[in-house]
Amino acid sequence: MKWKVRRQSTNVEDRRGMGGRTLVGGGIGGIVVVLIVMLFGGNPGDLLNSMTDDSSNQSAPYEQTGEEKELASFVSVVLADTEDVWTKEFKKEGKEYKKPKLVLYNDSVQSACGTAGSSVGPFYCPGDQKLYIDLSFYQELQNEFKAPGDFAMAYVIAHEVGHHVQNLLGTMDQNSRQHLSKKQANAQSVQVELQADYFAGVWAHHAQGMDLLEKGDLEEAVTAASAVGDDTLQKKAQGYAVPDSFTHGSSEQRMRWFKKGFNNGRIEGGDTFHAKDL
Repeated sequence: MKWKVRRQSTNVEDRRGMGGRTLVGGGIGGIVVVLIVMLFGGNPGDLLNSMTDDSSNQSAPYEQTGEEKELASFVSVVLADTEDVWTKEFKKEGKEYKKPKLVLYNDSVQSACGTAGSSVGPFYCPGDQKLYIDLSFYQELQNEFKAPGDFAMAYVIAHEVGHHVQNLLGTMDQNSRQHLSKKQANAQSVQVELQADYFAGVWAHHAQGMDLLEKGDLEEAVTAASAVGDDTLQKKAQGYAVPDSFTHGSSEQRMRWFKKGFNNGRIEGGDTFHAKDL
């Protein structure tokens, strides 16, 4: 991705080295549970705080490496690009885009949704309209998920911004229902995640239009979408997949909805809640 010597967002909040409490649980499934709680009227703060230990970790002043400094700059440029794209797209709809903050942290962080450890991965908290990311996730993408490349990381950021777009449009909770079964709740979580993938694709469409993509970038994003599919992760962890337990969507679904957003390039077309075939 062509990102150097370009505008960086002023909406980045650096909390690295500030310490905090750490989730006892975590992993990719941790934030999924939080999302489901938010969808169905619960207080995610209660859940996140219940998952933390009672000790506080005191961190020494944080000193970033040269690689971390460059990655922080990259993340800031990607955020700026999403700001430009969604400001224009919202204006087309007669709406105003409220820019989210992106919080950089390491180890653990306090949000309006509670305290989270870096093991939950990047997440969006609708309570404060902020994105949270530990930059070490970039290495996790490359090493654990086998999804290398800067545009793979850009996809992750665009996906979390997609949740912010959902929040502003009111689609994050428009179909929430009380007293759903676990299977129904999982299915609705999948709808939310696939729509965020669609919005990430919309951003990538406009990034291409601004001549920001380089050869292989789109493939990096698609690879990342596939790598975090529930079926892929479950097969890796336990040797088989259980579709009724999916909370983010299969690899095929995540790639397909990202590509759909990339091809459409518009807010319209991302209604996963009423799609006959996800």
